[in-house]
Amino acid sequence: MAVERTAINPVTWSLGMGFNQGEVVSGHSRTLYCSGQTAMGGEGEPRHEGDAAAQLALSLDNLEAVLAGAGMSLADLVRLTVYSTDVDGLLPHYGVLASRLGAAGVAPPTTLLGVTRLAVPGQVVEVEGTAVA
Repeated sequence: MAVERTAINPVTWSLGMGFNQGEVVSGHSRTLYCSGQTAMGGEGEPRHEGDAAAQLALSLDNLEAVLAGAGMSLADLVRLTVYSTDVDGLLPHYGVLASRLGAAGVAPPTTLLGVTRLAVPGQVVEVEGTAVA
């Protein structure tokens, strides 16, 4: 059965930032809950300290790797949460996220939260998602 997604946007400002206000998802048979992904290398070493854009890109790469491990992709995301220790510093680079989601043809409901710190010092962004297939 194919996954059907219906965007719910009582207001449209979020579309310019690459996400829907809500999404009704039906017809799926598998759900993947991804833990938060940061800019960590394959051996668990933090990467790109002080570079929010590069950290966001690598965090998305790592999220994609988890999705791929389940036979999914960014196109299957139905929920995304972004945590940052520097929201103001991250927002100028938010296009990195919006372009990757746009290329995948999705605009999952997304929340951006400011936090005081992440688990690994030097990391400024973490992304977690839920995907269905």
